[in-house]
Amino acid sequence: MSLDDAQIVNVNNPQQPSSPDTTLQRHVLDLGSKRSRDSERYSSISMSHREINDGDARLVHVNDALKTNERFEFAGNSIKTAKYSLFSFLPRNLFEQFHRVAYIYFLIIAILNQLPQLAVFGRGASILPLSFVLLVTAVKDAYEDWRRHRSDRIENNRMASVLVSDRFQQKKWKDIQVGEIIRFSADDTIPCDTVLLSTSDPTGVAYIQTINLDGESNLKTRYAKQETLCKTPEKDVINGFIKCEKPNRNIYGFMATMEIDGKHLSLGPSNIVLRGCVLKNTNWAVGVAVYCGRETKAMLNSSGAPSKRSRLETRMNREIILLSVFLVALCMAVSVCAGVWLKRHENELEVLQFYRKKDYSEPEVENYNYSGIGMEIFFTFLMSVIVFQIMIPISLYISMELVRVGQAYFMIRDNKMYDETSNSRFQCRALNINEDLGQIKYVFSDKTGTLTENKMEFKYASIFGVDYSGEKTNFEGEQRGYSIQVNGQVWRPKMKVEVDKELLELSKDGNNTEAGKHIYDFFLALAACNTIVPIVVDTPDPAEKLVDYQGESPDEQALVYAAAAYGFMLMERTSGHIVIDIQGERQRFNVLGMHEFDSDRKRMSVILGFPDGSVKVIVKGADNSMFNIIDKTLNLDILKATEGHLQSYSSIGLRTLVVGMRELGVPEFERWQSSYETASTAVMGRVALLRKVAINLENNLEIVGASAIEDRLQKGVPEAIESLRKADMKVWVLTGDKQETAISIGYSSRLLTSNMHQVVINSNSKMSSKTSLEDALITCRNFLVPGGSDGNTTSVALIIDGTSLVYILDTELEEQLFELASNCAVVLCCRVAPLQKAGIVALIKKRTDDMTLAIGDGANDVSMIQMADVGIGISGQEGRQAVMASDFAMGQFRFLVPLLLVHGHWNYHRMGYMILYNFYRNAVFVLVLFWYVLFTGFTLTTAITEWSSVLYSILYTSVPTIVVAILDKDSSRRSLMAYPQLYGAGQRHESYNSTLFWLTIADTLWQSIVVFYVPLFAYWKSDIDGSSLGDLWTLAVVFLVNIHLAMDVIRWTWVSHASIWGSIIATCICVVIIDVIPVLPGYWAIFDLASKGSFWVCLLGMSIAAVVPRFGVKMFIQHCKPSDIQIAREADKFGSSMELARQEIELNPSRR
Repeated sequence: MSLDDAQIVNVNNPQQPSSPDTTLQRHVLDLGSKRSRDSERYSSISMSHREINDGDARLVHVNDALKTNERFEFAGNSIKTAKYSLFSFLPRNLFEQFHRVAYIYFLIIAILNQLPQLAVFGRGASILPLSFVLLVTAVKDAYEDWRRHRSDRIENNRMASVLVSDRFQQKKWKDIQVGEIIRFSADDTIPCDTVLLSTSDPTGVAYIQTINLDGESNLKTRYAKQETLCKTPEKDVINGFIKCEKPNRNIYGFMATMEIDGKHLSLGPSNIVLRGCVLKNTNWAVGVAVYCGRETKAMLNSSGAPSKRSRLETRMNREIILLSVFLVALCMAVSVCAGVWLKRHENELEVLQFYRKKDYSEPEVENYNYSGIGMEIFFTFLMSVIVFQIMIPISLYISMELVRVGQAYFMIRDNKMYDETSNSRFQCRALNINEDLGQIKYVFSDKTGTLTENKMEFKYASIFGVDYSGEKTNFEGEQRGYSIQVNGQVWRPKMKVEVDKELLELSKDGNNTEAGKHIYDFFLALAACNTIVPIVVDTPDPAEKLVDYQGESPDEQALVYAAAAYGFMLMERTSGHIVIDIQGERQRFNVLGMHEFDSDRKRMSVILGFPDGSVKVIVKGADNSMFNIIDKTLNLDILKATEGHLQSYSSIGLRTLVVGMRELGVPEFERWQSSYETASTAVMGRVALLRKVAINLENNLEIVGASAIEDRLQKGVPEAIESLRKADMKVWVLTGDKQETAISIGYSSRLLTSNMHQVVINSNSKMSSKTSLEDALITCRNFLVPGGSDGNTTSVALIIDGTSLVYILDTELEEQLFELASNCAVVLCCRVAPLQKAGIVALIKKRTDDMTLAIGDGANDVSMIQMADVGIGISGQEGRQAVMASDFAMGQFRFLVPLLLVHGHWNYHRMGYMILYNFYRNAVFVLVLFWYVLFTGFTLTTAITEWSSVLYSILYTSVPTIVVAILDKDSSRRSLMAYPQLYGAGQRHESYNSTLFWLTIADTLWQSIVVFYVPLFAYWKSDIDGSSLGDLWTLAVVFLVNIHLAMDVIRWTWVSHASIWGSIIATCICVVIIDVIPVLPGYWAIFDLASKGSFWVCLLGMSIAAVVPRFGVKMFIQHCKPSDIQIAREADKFGSSMELARQEIELNPSRR
């Protein structure tokens, strides 16, 4: 955006009041032109935290790719996100799949079965289960990688304009090299990390959108150096090189120096545009490639969030080890018994038919390979492992993955978690921890943007000790707020702001009164001290334009909109100046320097050259940071009044900033200028030097005023927090805001209540922190004494600030903090840094087995999100860094309630049940085989056909398990939302624990005995063959496990019916098909068997007898000792809606 010079008050306008110091005025005017040559001012403090040195530098020769790459061949610009090639797919994919120990186990089993001495099943049949699992996974991986290859091909073949032989020519992205000069036009995507040389803007500014990089849609400014701005690459020879840091993942940092035409220049983050960014509001830009392909910051950051492992799966491994021990015990029992049997029949082996030494089944007698009792025992053990192999359920891993995909689908499609304001649905970014959502005990939440909307609105102002918090006007009716005339068009701020009537009138007085002068300074500071970029957007009315203030900080946007509402409208920003319309008069201010906000100083400053020739430094920042640099000898009464206003603003939950200002004299300005130049061009320690320069400048300020901004609570936050606390979750809020603001938000969000006793810790040393913790522990214990404060931990809330945490975390005081915090219902941490947030989460994780969840919306929440067991990102106003680092993402905090209380509960219950059911399903089949071995001389022969053994886990019983684990609901959504206490079932591990595991094994043992011995005794003296019995046992086991599953289904659907009863029908069909194939054993056996009534009697009798104990125990528990879930389910089933509304359900106190 540019304005005609006629619309701007000229710096040399003789009507402007002249400075008494004409030397300073001339100096500032000269510096105004020099400022436009030093566009790196905006990069002053936002440097990479890594310092550059010769050993870590790369040398890039501008417009000379050959020389750049002759010593070190840097990466080309071709990218590859695909994992496999045509030749590497098979070996690499298999290698990755066999990282699962269970797969190695089944591979060993399949190899053993290929040996003649150990061949129990057919060689093909033994390989089929593992091959099927490997094939399904390989097909899935191949499809995903094919999509990556296709995406890479499209990306690499995009075209860019590259300087070749003094002419810009089209070149594929993949062919671009480091050192080449590239030109891109408006709306072009940047092909590689590029240092800007020139732009279409005369001052060298370019606007970029980084939504593809960090998700932020606001425009950001980047600048070309003045020394290269005037050069035309096609005509002018550009001789020089760039010395920059080696490729790294820090997308917000860049450190380099550039030698151009003998001049030494510094480069920072504001001089580089990264791959994936889009050029906006700029006709064209030219730059030199410094990082290409896999070395670009975008590609280095493409690895995603760290992988987390489900707590339930971790516990499951313990039971798999127990099953392995049980398997070994069965195999040892069989092998030892076989050894005893061989010893007892040692003298009969020569004539014993069909055994080890002689085979009399053929006319010509053949010898068996008999290796002696010792080796036979060993071979028997290995054969036992082969026969009983499905004790370790290989299908369980595939089933868990499919179930998680199904659960994720229903979470994503849940309209209760759809955010209309942002048009965003719930995102499931990590499929492997769905069930952990049902076991959360601690919730760590950010405040701004997570509990609040992060849509800032200017509310009040304290200007030079005067509080302006009176009646507000919202410009309804014909009055539509402040506007200006530009080239016959009306320009208005895009966002309306309610204004204070008195302050609005006083702001129109300008510098004519004392109060007007202070108001002038205040709003000028709000309009100037920021990094906001004004963008003019069209409206349906061609005579009207809207000014949209784009910036990375919602606070800054609110302040600039407020300044515009009071007549101080920012119109233009370049690297060297800003233009502000002040009550209808356009004024231009030279931006002589800027120290941007950083977390150490907690403030930012700008050095402005005023139209009258004076130079002033304007600083705004957090109150605790600003009061340390304000001259307290000046206007002490004003300072005290401002502190009182800040206290009152904070007490009602408003965010506050303090503004200060002072004028710079010639000597001081020259000293700052020299120090700034030295620091910004330093090769070593640039960040520290620039910070020191800023600190030396920001002192002895005169207070101008303070602002109060409202960040409203999101819809439903108080109700959500109340529900989480009823679910026995401890909610901790970790915020960078001041204590009073955090406490106010705590009350409005119902995190804090009036009957809570607040324990506040604000310490400035380790000793005082220790004393405060000890006193707080004593206080807390007094409130926990029975009879005191209701004998309830809900009466204590801990409030602690970041300064105290500096002396507590990572010291011996951590244990005391943990003891104190674990006895408090609420913990509120104020003024905490991002790493402190992660440290607090780690404090709980290291000392408890409870599940933790962290939720936030900004880059400062990333470390906390990644540290917690479950990380949730809010897609809010601060970009998408938190979302990209999270396991799950949503639009509003209130969606946490249905996510945890409903989907989390369902996911945990379903997954816990499915794991136990898989153990049972496989174990009952193995035990039937084991009982048969005892009656066949321990020879490991099986009555059940090898194909039925193979298909048992793959086809006969797998589908119902998966369907039920995706669709079954042990309680309705209404009950789970109405009674948050039901969530405690997951916290207490009621659906999966050691007790349930051993009860399942006991039930399995009983059912296997019934299935095996009922047919055995029923056909004891009959002439039935082994194959017929094998078919009966196969059908009996399949009938039984499906009936078992049907008994536990709570909510039936047609899909559940189809899967369970369809599985039984499919098994019958498969058994028939197997028995009609003449080459397979058991030819026609099922037809002979099913033609007799005893078959059907046995099948029915086994099914009933096997489940009777389980049925009896379930009935006893439900009637005599029901769980909370069962009580709620009965109420939901039999109670009407009105009755449920009136009815008080008494949950079991012992389970709370």
